[in-house]
Amino acid sequence: MTAVPDTTVVVPSIGRASLGALLDSLDRMEGATPPVVVVDDRPAGAPLTVDHPFARVVRSGGRGPAAARNRGRREARTTWVTFLDDDVVVTPDWITRLALDLAGAPDDVVAIQGRVRVPLPADRRPRDAERSTASLETARWITADMTVRRAALRQVGGFDERFRRAYREDADLALRLGAVGRLAVGNREVLHPLRTDDDWFSVRQQRGNADDVLMRRLHGPDWRQRAEAPLGRRPQHLATVALAMTAGAAAVAGRPRVAAIAGAGWLASTAEFAARRILPGPRDRREVVEMLTTSVLIPPAATRHWLAGVWRHRSVPPVRRPLPAAVLVDRDGTLVHDVPYNGDPAQVRPLDGARDALDRLRAAGLPVAVISNQSGVSRGLLTMDQ
Repeated sequence: MTAVPDTTVVVPSIGRASLGALLDSLDRMEGATPPVVVVDDRPAGAPLTVDHPFARVVRSGGRGPAAARNRGRREARTTWVTFLDDDVVVTPDWITRLALDLAGAPDDVVAIQGRVRVPLPADRRPRDAERSTASLETARWITADMTVRRAALRQVGGFDERFRRAYREDADLALRLGAVGRLAVGNREVLHPLRTDDDWFSVRQQRGNADDVLMRRLHGPDWRQRAEAPLGRRPQHLATVALAMTAGAAAVAGRPRVAAIAGAGWLASTAEFAARRILPGPRDRREVVEMLTTSVLIPPAATRHWLAGVWRHRSVPPVRRPLPAAVLVDRDGTLVHDVPYNGDPAQVRPLDGARDALDRLRAAGLPVAVISNQSGVSRGLLTMDQ
């Protein structure tokens, strides 16, 4: 039997049926189950009930998954906090591999991501929604299975609760954690079921464009490279909408040639987008109709949410890097002019700006200490008192 790793499992949930499957898989693991905190993120109603003695339920008031994870991590008293989504299931050896991931983590590692596996259908090509779910296998720093040092979470302030959807709140946390330590990938694995029953998910998914604007405001224009988050088709969607608007405006203004050219451009762009989504799939009637319909709706939806994000987040200040725990400074050549083997207080002359720098550090609430190797003591050239 593997010893229970020093972690608390936090699961935000809005009461989906998949939560029971996750808790059942935790119960069936080959080893003891760590404490589990299920965070009921529904705004109202009777509290969730779970039929598993290792799990307890707290409420977060329906403020989104970021706030729910913060609520859960405040309940933890362990060194690590492991976040799981409520629509995954753990493998039988998950707890054993988690223990190995944590035991082998160097001190500078602040987070360890688990691996996500999405089983695709074996008898046909995957649909568009299924391919979208399968992309989780290569996504970085997602909280489907992410273990973070509790001290690091406290240092960076936890999840940013301005991210109200399950989108980009994980990338935002990863970028802030990267300022205080390293992020690693472990060897444990969870299974994520396919999304198969939501024909309009791809349109609603475009709300994430507003969160992308928030990420840029917080982390700067290079946030995608640092978070390993590809841009996607937003530039093409903007161009498609611009062509549609140009065609409409030209038609109203009585310029049919311009309207025809812009309309043809819109049609070609939309057809290319639809074909790109249809060809990898099963190409049955249901899929083709859905792809044609949503390929018309997605560009304006993406553009509308992006513009809404630009307006909503126009005044968001950039992320300030977290402060260190303390500042340790050398003495000679750093605080004072270097006088070799100095034992005479009269020869101590502070460097220009040293006093101001120390005052600024103290004003920021940072502990400051001097660490100075005085080899002259061991050589007998001066005493400890000197």
